[in-house]
Amino acid sequence: MGTSTHQQGTEPPPDLAETLDDGFLSELCAGLFASIPRMDQRRRGEQYVRGLLLAEGRKSIRNIAALLGQASAEQSLHHFVSSSTWEWVPVRQALAAYVQRAVPPLAWVIRPVVTPKAGRHSVGVDRYLVPESGQVVNAQRSMSVWAVRDELSVPVGWRLHLSRAWLEDGPRRRKALIPEGWEEETAEECAVETYLDIGLERSAGPVVMHVGKADVARTVGRLRAVGVPFLLRISGAQEFRQAPHGGVPLRVAGPVGGRQLLHAFRDFRRPVAHPPHTGTTWRHVTTLPVHAPPVPAHRRRGVDGAGTLLLLGVSPADGGRSDDVWLTDMTDAPLHRLLRLTRFLDRVETDLATVSEEVGVRDFAGRSFSGWHRHVTLASVAHLVAAVSAHEAHRALPQFCH
Repeated sequence: MGTSTHQQGTEPPPDLAETLDDGFLSELCAGLFASIPRMDQRRRGEQYVRGLLLAEGRKSIRNIAALLGQASAEQSLHHFVSSSTWEWVPVRQALAAYVQRAVPPLAWVIRPVVTPKAGRHSVGVDRYLVPESGQVVNAQRSMSVWAVRDELSVPVGWRLHLSRAWLEDGPRRRKALIPEGWEEETAEECAVETYLDIGLERSAGPVVMHVGKADVARTVGRLRAVGVPFLLRISGAQEFRQAPHGGVPLRVAGPVGGRQLLHAFRDFRRPVAHPPHTGTTWRHVTTLPVHAPPVPAHRRRGVDGAGTLLLLGVSPADGGRSDDVWLTDMTDAPLHRLLRLTRFLDRVETDLATVSEEVGVRDFAGRSFSGWHRHVTLASVAHLVAAVSAHEAHRALPQFCH
């Protein structure tokens, strides 16, 4: 589907009450919820998604029940989300499979999501440092996976990142219904496991991710170990060694920061055109083969730290700011394709704020592990409906194959 005209950072989407196609919603939910065994649960699932789309204000169970106008709806919806037995993983896998057929993604963006919370009882809530703002917040922290193309993105996978404080507190863990055997994960492990949970083929497309100042070596190692191609936005201070490559002189002997290394090869910079939604923009792109950052011996379990990668510096053609620094294992990919992929982080950032937030992805007020997972799964379905219902795009989508 290439007919959607949703733009980044432009006017808000139309009122869903006017654009929502009931037939499309019902058909989609029937297919996505086919793994849910009971008919009444599948019906509640569609009602919940409808409520996420149309309820006014915060997408609480109370407000969703008020929209339905049924006296018993609040209790039954609460049970459906927080205390029921249906599995959310098959629903997410069905969602990802449908998106792959209906709006084939060009990449999969892995993005952390921080949800501020007032108390400490919601599952996973802890004190976290937000690198972007430098502030410590009381929040839930999760990883999300988004199927992305130029005109839209859809979240298809989620995973709570649980701290040691939660996993080692037996009573609190049991009260939140955290599964037995759930162990502490690094941020890098959590990110890759979120992707693997969806059950995608390795050929499904590259992963794009903002790593920043996190453990680049560990992230690269985990992705290479599972055979997933990647493009990572990293800190310019991350150190690399230049790798020998035909035609590229060895100018820097030791490990130096990526931005400094790229600057030493600024005469290799070339202009690359990229056609976004309107007009054509140009970027200056510098590329340089580098050795994969070494993984310390005590952290090598389950990672692959060998090989040559490609370092990219991307800046506006007018030289308005310093390079964004990227790292990829797609060393033979055309530069215009890599440049296109760099835009997908912004695509997800926009859609999280203008679509997912509007359908209440952060609005779950319950305290259980299973309740949170079911809510964000249903919110992901609502996001897909909202993203395509604002346009006539859904009329061209394939029907769901049961």
